[in-house]
Amino acid sequence: MAKMILGKTGLKIEKNGFGALPIQRVSFDESAEIFRKAYNNGINFFDTARAYTDSEEKLNYAFKGFSEEYPRESIIIATKTQGEDRKTIEKDIKTSLDNLGTDYIDLYQIHNPSFCPTEGDGSGAYDALFNLYDEGIIRHIGFTSHKVELAEEAINSGLYETIQFPFSYLTGQKELAIVENARANNIGFIAMKAMSGGLIGSSKAAYTYINSFDNVVPIWGVQRISELDEFLSYMKENPKLDKELENIIKKEREELQGDFCRGCGYCMPCPEEIQIFQCARMSLWIRRFPSEPNLTPESQEMMKKIEDCTECRQCVSRCPYELDIPELLKKNYEDYKKILSVEVKVD
Repeated sequence: MAKMILGKTGLKIEKNGFGALPIQRVSFDESAEIFRKAYNNGINFFDTARAYTDSEEKLNYAFKGFSEEYPRESIIIATKTQGEDRKTIEKDIKTSLDNLGTDYIDLYQIHNPSFCPTEGDGSGAYDALFNLYDEGIIRHIGFTSHKVELAEEAINSGLYETIQFPFSYLTGQKELAIVENARANNIGFIAMKAMSGGLIGSSKAAYTYINSFDNVVPIWGVQRISELDEFLSYMKENPKLDKELENIIKKEREELQGDFCRGCGYCMPCPEEIQIFQCARMSLWIRRFPSEPNLTPESQEMMKKIEDCTECRQCVSRCPYELDIPELLKKNYEDYKKILSVEVKVD
């Protein structure tokens, strides 16, 4: 197992963290089994958020309120608030503390805000965070974003100890520059979407690439024991980038170059109830993975909803990647219909 120091926080963590967003999709008992196995195999950094429904509560349930078997000081908890003002942040921290069954948070992050809160900026957001830090309720302050400009602003402000940002071998030079800027400023870099929202086909290639950066801690989104077992095996094996893995990375970069939906979900909700983050990636799914699960009557009905798009462009205004979502949906729908027609003919 490899340990690292998370930037200027001084927190000593396992080089690979646990991303608890997908844990929402499984039961309390299933999630407890997964959390405990991760902890028992060396993972000590767990990232969750108020926005992840019952994820915080499941973490508390798994570790039995941080009993003697699972001492609180051995478990580093990162959670987040979407609050952009003092009142919301103060409300969120109380809820998180109750949900997690703890009286402090190791790393409290402002969650994909529309601006970079700073001291005395009038919003009260950073002032609220600093007051919580001063009171010992939160030990460290972090920032998460999907936007390059905001991530750079947060790093350069000197007010945040960590930055959480999408990073994988599919990201480009701008993202690499953020990693290096974080290193230069001793800011802990937490990599979300290290599997690019599920579009990356090789977990081993994803793991090996990310772990070649000594200042980056990926938070692997896990919802099954089998998924956790994959990453635990890599942690023991410590694979290196060889020719085979480099070829996988090169091939996937070629297939996924250009604009594509990362599946962050910030475009939602759609007034026409289109499942944008699924529909906008459907063409990639059915061409890269077995198509049958995505050609069911339910999937066909979901994709048909694209016809209801009024091009109101609310989704575009919310997309961190500034994608032309209506156009992306159209392209995916046309491609989907072509593949569907071929499959039907074959049947």
